[in-house]
Amino acid sequence: MNYKTILSFNKWIFIPLMFVGNAYATDYKIDHLEPLSWWNNMQSNKLQLMVHGKNISELTPKISHADINILKINKVKSENYLFIDLQLGSNLKAGNYAIDFYKGNTKVFTHQYSINERNKDSSANTSYSAKDVIYLITTDRFANGDSKNDSNTLLKEKHDRSKKGGRHGGDIQGIIDQLDYLQGMGFTQIWTMPMVENDMADHSYHGYSSTDFYQIDPRFGSNKLYRDLSIKAKDYDIGIIKDVVLNHIGSNHWWMNDLPTNDWLNYQNNSFTGTQHRRESLHDPHATNKDKNIFSDGWFVPTMPDLNQKNTFVSNYLIQNTLWWIEYANLSGLRVDTYSYSDKDFLTAWTKRITTEFPNINIVGEEWATNPAIVSYWQRGKKTHDNYQSYLPSLMDFPLQEAIIAGLINKENWNTGLNQLYQALANDFQYADPYNLVTFTDNHDMSRIYTQLNEDFSLYKMAMAYLFTTRGIPQVFYGTEVLLANPDTTDHGIIRTDFPGGWTDDKSNGFTGKGLSSKQLEAQAYIKSLLQWRKNAKAIHHGKLIHFAPKDGVYVYFRTYQDETIMVVMNKNEQSTSLNTKQYAELIQQKQTAKDVITGKEFSLAKPISISGKSVSIWHLN
Repeated sequence: MNYKTILSFNKWIFIPLMFVGNAYATDYKIDHLEPLSWWNNMQSNKLQLMVHGKNISELTPKISHADINILKINKVKSENYLFIDLQLGSNLKAGNYAIDFYKGNTKVFTHQYSINERNKDSSANTSYSAKDVIYLITTDRFANGDSKNDSNTLLKEKHDRSKKGGRHGGDIQGIIDQLDYLQGMGFTQIWTMPMVENDMADHSYHGYSSTDFYQIDPRFGSNKLYRDLSIKAKDYDIGIIKDVVLNHIGSNHWWMNDLPTNDWLNYQNNSFTGTQHRRESLHDPHATNKDKNIFSDGWFVPTMPDLNQKNTFVSNYLIQNTLWWIEYANLSGLRVDTYSYSDKDFLTAWTKRITTEFPNINIVGEEWATNPAIVSYWQRGKKTHDNYQSYLPSLMDFPLQEAIIAGLINKENWNTGLNQLYQALANDFQYADPYNLVTFTDNHDMSRIYTQLNEDFSLYKMAMAYLFTTRGIPQVFYGTEVLLANPDTTDHGIIRTDFPGGWTDDKSNGFTGKGLSSKQLEAQAYIKSLLQWRKNAKAIHHGKLIHFAPKDGVYVYFRTYQDETIMVVMNKNEQSTSLNTKQYAELIQQKQTAKDVITGKEFSLAKPISISGKSVSIWHLN
């Protein structure tokens, strides 16, 4: 991507190249200079600029300013790169600063680099927590707010809504247009699948094959529009969580035409060498070094080259890119894709630097394992078997997700059914902070919850009520509230189907309710009622979870905080069950009455209570 394109995407920054009239002026150019800009008053005063352009290493950069000092100019194998190490002074003011490029004693051109004022009201200061509910969006499949950007002449894949794995046209404007809907439903955070440029020939819609780390894909919008989304979302009390990919790039990334070093990628000069996807090898005391190395160094798939984060230029680039987006777009937090596939030492450096610059930021890592011993290894504060130190605050709770499905689908027995939910939470002793895990019933990489539960509406309601009342930070996949499903297929293009009403010619509309079935409307109303109640439920946000072992198909747990007590009763039996509250006296104590948070009905706790079959009840105890 050339500088004209960069300027068109970033009108908020003026980054001119001022060429000097001499014989060298046409021999050199800058195609990329990254980070695109920076900020003063960062915790670290170090900054490394990557400059890429034809024969740029033949030039010497100079900065004549007391508050910017060039520490080192690094040349690498490719003559088209320079890595410039800077030290920024504590008195550095916001503004444009000249970087002069010389050939010998002759100035060839000047680049103006922007230093901006840091955002004192950063969303990362509060970030996301158990008070929030995260809405996961596949941007291309949510809402088409601007049909003019459906295709782009400069990018390979064009708009084709008929293809299940194709570009359907959803974009940032579509999300902006539906912020009122999301707020009305009760969602307080938006996590979108990656939206940086993915100039791949097919399946580019999902965003996990970056071809430019610093540019929003123009089929979604622009850098400015992404920042506008964050600004507008904040007006609705909604935060924006960015999906970060540290492990790999897309095979069409502009680096691939001119790799800076011989070790920019893992297995750079080999034929495709794939990971074995066995994350257990990192912890297995009997594992070979070969198995350990191939897991983290092997490529995810042939079209996703694996980055070598042991290369310090690569690691600095990834760290600075993450910091840039947090500050530029005023992000609420981060989600990290394929977390454990990256180099372990790099992950420590990355999380430490991010949490040093933004001490209150929440970051959730994807470690797709259903063994809590493996998932818990990565969480900050965990005492690990090998003394590994992590600074990662949160993990996706895959063990609990598996338990939710098994607990509701499997028959009740001494160790199956609801007992599997109980057992999953009993494993929380392995986590440093189980209350900060991100919980979910499904996501973009697995069948939708309604499909996993065999489209049993009663079980669906039980699953959603459990998700919103158990410990952790709940995440909902877009369309779950209107019962989107993927029957008879596990194709991701179908799982990530278009949200009804996101396109003007849709026959049904999930945003307005038009054309939805009665069951879809009931599901949507149920989710909305739960989430609106949850917004003010301090016992759910901050409270301790205490549960009783399931008995006869009934599972009871409590959330307690200060003088607030929430009681949840799950009855998986087909028939109604009489619940004797005396057996829960340890938590009920002197409370006499309860109020159903959905129906508003009040009743006495002094006598047995009839619980409907295949239902969940949430009570506020008085």
